[in-house]
Order: sequence, then structure tokens, then C-alpha cells
Amino acid sequence: MRLRRTILAASIAIALALGGSGQRSAPAPAAATAARLTDQQFWQLIDEFSEPGGFFRSENLVSNEDTFQYVIPRLQAAIKPGGVYVGVGPDQNYTYIAALAPRIAFIPDVRRGNLHVHLMYKALFELSADRAEFLARLFGRRKPAGVGAGLTPAALFDAIDDATFGRDRAAYDDNLKAILAQLEQRRGTPLSNEDRSGIGYVYAQFYSGGPHLTYSSNGVGRTRYPTFRELQLATDGTGVARGYLATEDAFRRVKAMHQQNLIIPLVGNFAGPRALRAIAAWTRDHGTVVTTFYTSNVEQYLFQDGLWNAFAANVATMPVDDTSTFIRSCFNTCASPAGSRAVTLLDSIPSLLRDFQQGKVNGYWDVLSHSR
Repeated sequence: MRLRRTILAASIAIALALGGSGQRSAPAPAAATAARLTDQQFWQLIDEFSEPGGFFRSENLVSNEDTFQYVIPRLQAAIKPGGVYVGVGPDQNYTYIAALAPRIAFIPDVRRGNLHVHLMYKALFELSADRAEFLARLFGRRKPAGVGAGLTPAALFDAIDDATFGRDRAAYDDNLKAILAQLEQRRGTPLSNEDRSGIGYVYAQFYSGGPHLTYSSNGVGRTRYPTFRELQLATDGTGVARGYLATEDAFRRVKAMHQQNLIIPLVGNFAGPRALRAIAAWTRDHGTVVTTFYTSNVEQYLFQDGLWNAFAANVATMPVDDTSTFIRSCFNTCASPAGSRAVTLLDSIPSLLRDFQQGKVNGYWDVLSHSR
């Protein structure tokens, strides 16, 4: 174990020397980040960067982190727009993307089911003119008439959740066909039968659960977790709603990135051999840096499986600067001012890598203690 750790620390030291610490040469003029990706480039990145799918005990169709907006004001003060965003899990990533305005976003997750979630969302964003149409499509309903663009999130969900506009099997069937047609016919996405079935499964869960769909573990929903609606009505702790469905402007920012093929879901283990290193190489080749890496609480499981050191070695290949930040979640063991089970923490990527190289990071609690 000591030899393995020495080798990993040495690889991190080499990566830091090559640019992982923020010391990087000026990019060539031709290396600017793409303004958009073609449909072929989009799927090529998914195909080439992804690894074989793995297993996780939770489907994670909906987040279980109800205070994740709390850190957004501090992130906006520290993170410059236009970098590379990396994140894990479902649609909470869109809130961070809307707030931080990255040039491109990669969403690697060990489950291929998460790829299906984001492909479904991609199609629905592209098909929907506004928040009301998006939510109606997401839950297999007809868009209610007279819903204005200026509605608060609560008023918007009240309109969508009204019994008059409840589940509609014909709308569900039409929307599922439209999702697959958007991906396959308009975008030329080479979906396999497994992918079509996976997207259909995800959409069926949103249809049956509606706005009250919650996070589940082994297929069992837990009432102590927030619903989709509650997550979208959440604020940053000061009363400011920063969710991607809080305003039409936030919705349109995410919609535009989907239309430009700049939100790229991947299948990959954080400690795996390909996904994170491919993101790092792409970032370096395009003369930019990873500004934000949202890990949720994946690192907890990496430590449990003895894989966190390999994850750190992968991160060390990423071009970063002094502002590059981890966003991570702590469950049950960190004090929350809101009384939540989940607390969102921020951490300096280059600082954590340096401390790991110096032998100061040996367990999950060290990572949490390093956060703020």
C-alpha cells in the first residue's frame, strides 16, 4: 500500500509540474474552446471518453441535496465564467451551470442510467420554448394555458401540479416519441436498444412520480428526501432562488448550452482509466482550465473502495488555476445551519492535491476537514 501511494503521489507531482497547479503556458490562438459542437462531435466525445458502465446502489434520478444552492454566491465571486465544468449526477448540475456560465460542461457518472437521464433532459430542453412547456413535457402533461414567463417557481409548479393538468397517457406517449425523435432523427444520436429502453424507463419514472418524485435507493423512495418540486423551490439560504427553473433566463442559459451540444454526459468511474483523463486532455488541448468539479459525496465511496488515490491522480492531470474548486457534499456528519442531512462544501483543487502529495490526506474525514 505504501509503495502504491508513493507511485500515485509521484504521478501527481509530475502532473502538477506539467500544469495541474495552474502554472500553464499561454494557449495558442487556435486553441480556443469551441462555441458549439456538431452532433457528430458531441456523440464522438461521449463514445470516446466513456468507460463501461458500473453499478451504484441508487438511481439518483433526483438529487437528495437540498442545500446545494448555498455555495453559489461564493462560487460566483471566485469562479470566472468560460472555463470547464465537471460534475456528477442528475439535474442539480444545471443549477451550477446556469449560475457559473462555463464554456462547456462534462457530466461523468459510473451509471449509464445517468447518461440516459441527461439525454432525456437534452431533448426536453431543446423541444421546450419555456419552463412551463419543459415541466409539462417532463411529467407527461399538457401545458396549462396562460402561464406567463414571470411566474415564481412556486406559482409555476402550482400550475403544472394542478389536478386539471394531471398525468395524461396520450401526452406521455407523444412526448416519449418526441424525445427519441429529437435525439435520433434531428440530432443523429446513435442510440442502442439499451439506450432507448433506458431513456424510456427514466421518463416513465418522471411520469409516474410527477413533481413529487424523490431520490431513491435500491428502488425505494425515502420521505426524508426532498421532492423534485422542493428542490426547485429551494434558495441559497438568503431567500434568493438560484435553481435553473427559478427564472426564464436561467432556463434559457441551460437550454442554449444543450442546443450547442456543450453539456456532455459521460459514463465513467472517477477512479477509472479514461473519462477524467480524457476530459483533462481535452481541456488542455483547448487552452482552458477546469474551474469547477462537483463531486457530490462520491469521494466517500471511493475511499470505501480504496480508489480515492487513483481519483486524485486523475484530477492531477487536469489543467487548473488558483481558483479551481471542488464542490462536495457531506451527509449526516457535518453540521447544517438549515437542519438538513446534506451540507455543501467548497475546496481548492490545487491545494488538496498538494496536501495529498505531502501525505496529509489519508481518509475521507481529511477531505471533509480540508473543505470549507
